[in-house]
Amino acid sequence: MTSSLYIINPAADFPTYFGAEILVASGRPSGVMMADLSSTTVAAMAPRDFAIEISDEGVAPVNFDHDADWICVTGKVSQRRRMIAIADEFRRRGKKVIIGGPYASLSPDHLAAHCDVLVSGEIEEIADELFADLRRGRPRDRYIGDKPSLATSPIPRWDLYPNHRAMLGAVQTSRGCPFECEFCDVIQYLGRKQRHKPIANVIAELDALWAQGFRATFLADDNFTAYRAHCKELLEAMAHWRRNGHQMDFVTQISIDATRDAELMDMLVEAGVHQVFIGIETPNLDSLRETGKKQNLKIDIPSEVQKLIDRGISVMGGMIVGFDHDGPNVFSQQYEFAMSTPIPIFSLGALMASEATPLFERITAEGRLLQGTVETQAVPWGSNIRPVTMSMEELNSGLHNLCNALYSPSAFGERMLNFIHSFGRARDLGGEKLPEFERFREVERQAIEIAGEVRRLGDTEGRMWNKVWGAALRKPATAKIVGRIMFQYAQARHMFDRGNYWEPQLAYAPPRREMAEAAAE
Repeated sequence: MTSSLYIINPAADFPTYFGAEILVASGRPSGVMMADLSSTTVAAMAPRDFAIEISDEGVAPVNFDHDADWICVTGKVSQRRRMIAIADEFRRRGKKVIIGGPYASLSPDHLAAHCDVLVSGEIEEIADELFADLRRGRPRDRYIGDKPSLATSPIPRWDLYPNHRAMLGAVQTSRGCPFECEFCDVIQYLGRKQRHKPIANVIAELDALWAQGFRATFLADDNFTAYRAHCKELLEAMAHWRRNGHQMDFVTQISIDATRDAELMDMLVEAGVHQVFIGIETPNLDSLRETGKKQNLKIDIPSEVQKLIDRGISVMGGMIVGFDHDGPNVFSQQYEFAMSTPIPIFSLGALMASEATPLFERITAEGRLLQGTVETQAVPWGSNIRPVTMSMEELNSGLHNLCNALYSPSAFGERMLNFIHSFGRARDLGGEKLPEFERFREVERQAIEIAGEVRRLGDTEGRMWNKVWGAALRKPATAKIVGRIMFQYAQARHMFDRGNYWEPQLAYAPPRREMAEAAAE
């Protein structure tokens, strides 16, 4: 007996810093920043005689008339409302619904009433049992996966995914993180002992993405460089793969302590890792100690970030306000810190207590958990924690002003010019040429067009864009990454607009030097 599955990755509940909702907002077809690994991996684990269709709602609407035997919904906390809405609508129509993914693993009690089958944990070791039960039409109400070897994880079914509307492919080379940040939910369901996918398997997945036309890929690891020896072996294999005709660019997440290893940074460049996200969180040392972010202590973060920029690796920074040790001056402190770095894009939000984290337990025990608010880090509208050093109104207004200050054209432009000026100065970039627009995929060309349209947001944006793009043209090695960052700026501005958060104002002292001076350096 065969079965059919309709696997759905819902849209996010709201635009995010790293989304692509600006595509539709600008009148273009919908698309996503990153291709979805969850739906394609689950599809790869199903028996080959199962009929499978994948829906990514960031690309196209869900088909609520689908005739599949089983509707499978996956998602993160940032998708929870849409997950529930989709599941409830299918059940209203008499369909059987399965829910799994990170949110189901961390908060199963919130989803159990909205599905017929709940899958929590990682699926590899329970997939055979689950699909056999589905084939018989007699699944259990609940399946709980453990922490499997990633050698058992198959190549995702990219042949079923709408790859043409995703800017980045995705490969997961490890799961878990060895650090102990109090607010992080990753270690709660993936563990602190990092497990690594065999390097040959990673290369096979890269081959599959290359065959689908991807030329840029997100390495979906929570801390790509955590285990240096293994990371260097993987980077060496990736560099060899690139030298053999696969000029793929990579984006990933690392911790700042990776900059202590010069060889590792050089290997990142050689392997094509040209953009990284780093959870900087705060320059407030007491807040770093409070949250257990030990790896960010006892270092000069701007200097360490500069080491990456000098080698030709751009940095995106995570920034959080609202720790217990953050007073009302934290907003100006964060602004001054950000402006001391060549980091153009910061994902900025208030501290959130995600369910199942040590922070959630502590805040609940202290009676400071607020109900009915957002639960996702790095969205600038609210927190579920009642602050201790300021009022909630002070937190929200301070965060509002900080978002506007950091993304004002003058401040953003200054950081961009600093980034362009120092990008790759430890390398020889003399032979680099401007990328050919025609060689990009359609969704990438549309993103570049949106990056160019930033200059139409206003007069100050236009002056900023002219200076930044002029600097990039004079340094062609930066042009591709500057285009990507400018698209992210457009997305951030759209996010602020949608949340009624964009209110251009000079919230803090102006940048310490005029952009014209920086551009002339």
